Amino acid sequence: MPYRMEILLATFSALFSVINPFGAMPVFLTLTQGDSPDRRAQLARRACLYMVLILAVFFLAGQAVLDFFGLRIHDLRIAGGIMIMRAGFELLNSKPEENKKISKDVVEEGLEKEDISFTPLAMPLLSGPGSIAVVISLYTKSLSFLDMGLTILAIALMGLMTYVVLLFSPKLMVFMGKAGLAALSKIMGFIVLSLGVSFIITALIALFK
Repeated sequence: MPYRMEILLATFSALFSVINPFGAMPVFLTLTQGDSPDRRAQLARRACLYMVLILAVFFLAGQAVLDFFGLRIHDLRIAGGIMIMRAGFELLNSKPEENKKISKDVVEEGLEKEDISFTPLAMPLLSGPGSIAVVISLYTKSLSFLDMGLTILAIALMGLMTYVVLLFSPKLMVFMGKAGLAALSKIMGFIVLSLGVSFIITALIALFK
């Protein structure tokens, strides 16, 4: 049982550090400005559902995609580690008023769309390249059906956690303020940076065995 719990916790913590729902709050509030609380809740619910489906599909089908292109899982882990490290550096060096989760063009396009739950909320804001790389790298042929079920459960729990954060984002923004968000961004940046280093080291060790 401890091994099973380790899979659940490791998957959840890895996804939380990359998805960073607290970092997504400013963009979510910007894209939903002027919407009613019910409409905002509906968009958050759909976006998180799409996020769970996207990540679950990439987890289950990711290995097949790698095989099709002739890539090894270690190649993806190194590339994903570099991407995650870059995201960590950006979080560590970002300012409270800056938002680098998605580009300004994507934000402006989202403001003009009626339904933003799939794009840009679910993708690329929540299920971006970093989180997709993480879930693909979590799949190995040695996983049992129970292990895969626990991984998908962790993805679903991450979706639920993200939904709660986005749902209460107006109150959380007021409660935490710019200073709180800046401090949280630094902490998340360090975790993301460490995760990226871990991905690269693990892949290199496996390659040179």
